Amino acid sequence: MAYAFKFLTDDNNRYIKSFQLFLERSTEHQCMLDFVHGVLPDILASIGEGRSSLNILGVGSGAGKIDVEMLSQLRLKLPGLKVDNEVVEPSPEMMYNYKVLVSKSPNLEHVNFKWNKMTASEFENHWQEKNLTKKMDFIHMIQMLYYVADPRATVSFFRSLLNKNGKLMIILVSDKSGWGRLWKTFKADLSVGDISQCLTTGDIKSFLDASGIKYKNYQLPSQMDITECFSEGNEKGELLLDFLTEVIEFSKSAPPDLKAGVLDLLRHPDCSSEVDGKVVFNNTLEVLVLDP
Repeated sequence: MAYAFKFLTDDNNRYIKSFQLFLERSTEHQCMLDFVHGVLPDILASIGEGRSSLNILGVGSGAGKIDVEMLSQLRLKLPGLKVDNEVVEPSPEMMYNYKVLVSKSPNLEHVNFKWNKMTASEFENHWQEKNLTKKMDFIHMIQMLYYVADPRATVSFFRSLLNKNGKLMIILVSDKSGWGRLWKTFKADLSVGDISQCLTTGDIKSFLDASGIKYKNYQLPSQMDITECFSEGNEKGELLLDFLTEVIEFSKSAPPDLKAGVLDLLRHPDCSSEVDGKVVFNNTLEVLVLDP
């Protein structure tokens, strides 16, 4: 059954606190950076070879750490290339942090930034209302499809913006991760509102396969230390539980049987392993790179 929980993204301050803690406790950004440094440059080169400029669109770019790293790698791979980089991000705090990062980052003179403080759906409405015809060479949607009402429609719209040689890159948690097991087990209990936060790459791959859309996929092994979640009253543990369940103050608002069930599953070998006395959650991500 679905409970009358308050959704974490409805409280921007608590969401950002829990998200920052998640980043501190996980190898999330590191596994993405390994991909950005090791695999992505060749993908970008295949798009930009022989070109003088590229149009790039980041959807849900957050504070821009991964975006800026991608732009830096692109410059190393294809020096002299001009980039028109559109950013779509609804959080004013995240967008401010992104702008600060850009101001402090060297070698971005080749990039023209356009800032869109809006959600993905607001950007889609804006695009259609203005009847814009601009095409994108590379679109990335990193850990953001959880927060849209219809992920399939969102993927279809942004894929429609691609140039004939363009690529759409999606990063989500893998269906083989602890998230996949958690959501499969407790989706009916934890789903709140009209968005699809219980989403993995397995859901997107099913849609792509059924639609005959070609893509390549890459697994990004990642872990998260969730030991604090099992210390009753631990403030950071409660924030991590909020992030895992997407529920505000889950530890206090969940019925005892649901809370016990979630904690038992989080500790189960299907979700986590115990290493040196710590509970290490399987946070594995997957990258999908779609053709036009």
